[in-house]
Amino acid sequence: MNTKQLLNWYKENARDLPWRKTTDPYLIWVSEIILQQTRVVQGIDYYHKFIEKFPSLHKLAAANEQEVLKAWEGLGYYSRARNLHFTAKDLINNYQGKFPSDYIGLLRLKGIGPYTAAAIASFAFGQKVPAIDGNVMRFLSRYYGLENNIASSSEVKIFRQKAEKIIDPDNPGLFNQAMMEFGAMQCTPSSPDCGKCIFQQQCIAYQTGKVNQLPVKIKIQKIRSRHLHFFLIYCEGEFLIEKRTEKGIWKNLYQLPLIETNSKNLKEEEMKEFLRKYNLKTGKNAKKINSLTHLLSHQKLHINFWILNTCTSTGFFIEPKDIERYPFPIVIAKFLDNYFN
Repeated sequence: MNTKQLLNWYKENARDLPWRKTTDPYLIWVSEIILQQTRVVQGIDYYHKFIEKFPSLHKLAAANEQEVLKAWEGLGYYSRARNLHFTAKDLINNYQGKFPSDYIGLLRLKGIGPYTAAAIASFAFGQKVPAIDGNVMRFLSRYYGLENNIASSSEVKIFRQKAEKIIDPDNPGLFNQAMMEFGAMQCTPSSPDCGKCIFQQQCIAYQTGKVNQLPVKIKIQKIRSRHLHFFLIYCEGEFLIEKRTEKGIWKNLYQLPLIETNSKNLKEEEMKEFLRKYNLKTGKNAKKINSLTHLLSHQKLHINFWILNTCTSTGFFIEPKDIERYPFPIVIAKFLDNYFN
């Protein structure tokens, strides 16, 4: 591969993104974790919001978890936000507030995997280590005609080995950015504009008519269906919320009182158990006001929202104006926003 040709393409076509204007490992780290959750267009707003709230490693470490989760609201995979918070405190307490400057050292930090470690190491510290994300694997797969399964962790090493042979030793960070940008902007997942590709003559996929067949991605994933019934228990201008503390989705976020059932219908006995749990006298005036399906990576959530105008001495009530103080799963946050506004 002609590395100089790739870098020239990047200089002419690179998007103007805020995290590309810094070598601060903290800012690079935050941007990379956010971009694992969303596309670049949406990620810019989340990045600015998060950095405005926590402009430095010390500010993030000093925050409480609820503040961090609230800033992360809407991105999903809240374990990544918790890992950001944990690692910030770890770096302050055990690393003198500084990131390790090498790939292996970065890998030891919680929540930082091979790609993120390579990105920080090359972008912030100039280490010669390739950053292999989906865009890079797609580009390499087509260019070299690789039919290795990119969904297999054991086969990703093939792509890393290829990248190690061609990475620019003088500017590995710029090279990694160029590889990712070329995959994102030119060698796109579907309908790439091969007619304008600078590597058209060298690309094996193009020359053999396999552009649409590469990369190979075979991923077997079981999707679990769940039926969730959330209740807006409203009493004298306040409503009941609770904090999720068990393992699984949305840990340490707040939610409305919940019944989870095995089927879409709420059975009488299940409703009675719910009323006993929250010390409610009656559920006769409960009214279903919204139903939707919410997709997660491994789960399909069938959600019903109910309203129940009744009072109880059990639990923690807040006023609608205080919603912004608490981190909710985005599906509940949107429901509350629509209901009260």
